[in-house]
Amino acid sequence: MSPLFLGRIVAPVVLFFAAASLAAAETPSESKPAKHPNVLFIVLDDLNHWVGHLHRNNQTITPNIDRLAARGMTFTHGYCAAPVCNPSRAAVMSGMRPGTTGIYDNGPDWRKAIGPERTLVTAFRNAGYYTAGAGKIYHGKMNRPTEWDDFQPHLGPDQHPAQPDGVGDIVFAPIDCEDSAMNDFKVVDYGIEQLNKPHDKPLLLTIGIHKPHLPWYVPRKYFDMHPLEKIELPPVTKNDLDDVPPIGRQFAKSDRDHRQILESGRWKEAVQGYLATVSFADAMVGRLLDGLEKSGQADNTIVVLWGDHGWHFGEKEHWRKSALWEETTRAPFIWVVPGLTKPDTRCTTPVDFMSIYPTLTDLCDIPTPKHVEGKSLRPLLTDPAAPWPQGGITTYLQSNHSVRFGDWRYTRYADGGEELYDHAQDPYEWTNLAEKSEHADKKAELAKLLPTVNHPRADGKAERDAFRTKRAAKKAAGK
Repeated sequence: MSPLFLGRIVAPVVLFFAAASLAAAETPSESKPAKHPNVLFIVLDDLNHWVGHLHRNNQTITPNIDRLAARGMTFTHGYCAAPVCNPSRAAVMSGMRPGTTGIYDNGPDWRKAIGPERTLVTAFRNAGYYTAGAGKIYHGKMNRPTEWDDFQPHLGPDQHPAQPDGVGDIVFAPIDCEDSAMNDFKVVDYGIEQLNKPHDKPLLLTIGIHKPHLPWYVPRKYFDMHPLEKIELPPVTKNDLDDVPPIGRQFAKSDRDHRQILESGRWKEAVQGYLATVSFADAMVGRLLDGLEKSGQADNTIVVLWGDHGWHFGEKEHWRKSALWEETTRAPFIWVVPGLTKPDTRCTTPVDFMSIYPTLTDLCDIPTPKHVEGKSLRPLLTDPAAPWPQGGITTYLQSNHSVRFGDWRYTRYADGGEELYDHAQDPYEWTNLAEKSEHADKKAELAKLLPTVNHPRADGKAERDAFRTKRAAKKAAGK
């Protein structure tokens, strides 16, 4: 064969493989996300760990949140930065823990303590993202819509039944209306509209679904999904507060909501109301996920879903949030990262929501601001068994902290009171082991993870609150 003929054969072959190699280099790898993907950020208000895929309460009906979990990675033990709306959201959106900002409860205006230059939305906007949002992202009316390129205007009062019902401030009743009459439906409408709009920039879309926050007023069909005769109460034990330190007993406020619920005989109705409202919120998540799929953007969109804190239903004679136990601090935490997370993956390592800000900036190739205190979850999103020494940390009011690490929860209050629970043996935290000498080393190990920065309350009312907490704790202790 002549060299000329051979060259005619070889040259096209070389060009073919060169072109193939170049195409492969230009094709996004399946092992990592796109450089600047879109982000769909979903937060649900007061959604505790009563969702199907977490199996804490098998009465719950949440097919849409569960199908999102099946698409990516569920952190089965995700914990809020604070068990109250304002500090939880301020911490996630600023990247700074409550002890750093002084935002410990719903009283202080977070906007006076946290400048717009520090927030998650601003970081994305400065990086070239189009930022849009709707619903409850920050607490109540303390939003700062100017952080976004576009933010849905306030929607006003939500639907209420003709005859409101409930026990004290814990109110629940079905409404005879369609889903479309509810504010959360309109919030999701806005989200779907943004997903389907043409954008010349990558999109950060933050959607805050208000339910299952009180009042538990949702269309009647969601109550019908949870018949009262089939409602089961959460597991409780008698005298559960006997081994809890005074501040913890004060947080429980057992002489208020729990006493009223018991006297009313309507414990099951209250549980039904919450389950119905969770199912409504789940339906709204489903509409949003359907909108994402129909937009054609799902393969280029990171989805993160979280509940801002947990909720009690009589466990430890406590209702609502505002405490440092498992029911109050644990909430759903789901990540779908195209090109990185694998479907239906579970990570059992305890983490907290301070990781949201740095994980999103990391995955979207945005520099993480130096003030951000959490760590990126990328190692766990890549390998759910990777080391994670931080644990899941929650703070409630000044100098009261709790950490979940492995099977253990350790809590230390401002006055030195302690709680220690072994979840491998005691998943409902019925037996406080803190006074057992054999666990001294475990307490010392976990104490090293607690925050050491405990700035005064941001609005200057720390001394008043400390006095009230101390006085109430003494009363709870019978002194």
